Amino acid sequence: MERIFSPAMKFGTWRRLWLALAETEKELGLPITEAQIAAIRAHLDDTDLDRAAEIEKEVRHDVMAHVRTLAEQAPEAAAILHLGATSADIADNAEIIQIREALVLTRLRIIAAIRRLRDFADREKGTPCLGFTHFQPAQPTTLGKRACLWVFDLLTDLKEIEARIAEIRFRGIKGTTGTQASFLALFGGDREKVAALDRGVAARLGFDRVYPVTGQTYPRKLDAQALAALSGIGQSLSKFGNDLRLLAHLREIEEPFEKGQIGSSAMAYKRNPMRAERMCALGRHLITLATGPAMTAATQWLERTLDDSAGRRLQIAEAFLTADAALLIADNVSSGLVVHRRNVARHLEAELPFLATENILMAAVKKGKDRQELHERIRVHSRATADRIAEEGENNDLLERIAADPLFGLTPDEIKSIVRPEEFIGVAPEQVERFLAEEIDPVIRNEKAADAPELRV
Repeated sequence: MERIFSPAMKFGTWRRLWLALAETEKELGLPITEAQIAAIRAHLDDTDLDRAAEIEKEVRHDVMAHVRTLAEQAPEAAAILHLGATSADIADNAEIIQIREALVLTRLRIIAAIRRLRDFADREKGTPCLGFTHFQPAQPTTLGKRACLWVFDLLTDLKEIEARIAEIRFRGIKGTTGTQASFLALFGGDREKVAALDRGVAARLGFDRVYPVTGQTYPRKLDAQALAALSGIGQSLSKFGNDLRLLAHLREIEEPFEKGQIGSSAMAYKRNPMRAERMCALGRHLITLATGPAMTAATQWLERTLDDSAGRRLQIAEAFLTADAALLIADNVSSGLVVHRRNVARHLEAELPFLATENILMAAVKKGKDRQELHERIRVHSRATADRIAEEGENNDLLERIAADPLFGLTPDEIKSIVRPEEFIGVAPEQVERFLAEEIDPVIRNEKAADAPELRV
């Protein structure tokens, strides 16, 4: 991602656009020689950044500074460089290319994270755990089913990124206000050649579609939509990270914690979930970055205004770099999630007696007991048990109270057979299997994840 938004990539792309413009203009009959084309081609990747900066101090215009820099390096081509073009014909198309490459890389990063979490969900699909609503104990679920919530969010983000890639177009060679008037003059009024120039340069840069209408710039809706998609990634990873932080507090699931890692400078025993916290911080930052391009899209004046430029130079690159960092952390964390199974089981066992009372009531009714009497007796026993837990710090003895109550007519073994965690997870394992088989595996089966650097987060 750093390469995509590097000066080398940016200015190398500018030069490739000047080359494509000259090649297409020559192909359409303008007096441009092969020697001039070759001179540009010889200097695609050797931009003299210091010389360009020196010229820009004088002319106060970045594109013209680079036109002059290339002209000094390739004097044979100086006369035809940037012929008929405006700055946006170069700079905006280059930014579209950067955004497209960044979206493609982001897509691969999402797939890598999905693949990690998919394996975790499959492995833990039948592991019962206590569910939570309002962060209060609720009906049991499974660790794998919970992980599917994280995976589904990322799947949604993947589809949004793919939609943005599919919709992205080349701005095209449109001139100063998008009318292509300068090129109509260059080609002596030949409208077909003007259209062919637009298509030809786009094709040389790998695009099969151009925006049919533009002002001076490409529609700033593109930036807003791209960063909205990145904001969605920030939302998903923040949710994932926050869940991990809650589970770390419960000591049920933890992120990787290395042997020599220090959790706190003062409290040596601590195992702070710093990777999840960092993922949340980056996710939050990513969400905020989406507001700038949205405001820019909303406030562009007529054919264009320049109050977009400074913000976009910060926001677009920073958003993609932030998304990349957050996804790399998600991949890293997901690859080494640690499940503390005894704690998972203990927390479920502590609440399961309350959650099982409806099943116990039904079993007693099947033996001919009165449902209303049983319901009241369960209420009394549950209240007494809850008070004992809260005020005395004792264990949950609700099942023992019910077993000792002759009104229910159930033996301890019968109650034990009713209160098995596997009986309270519904079809969660089957949901996981179906979701992975139908929604996830077809998406990732033939995908090669982007090469990720060796991470020590």
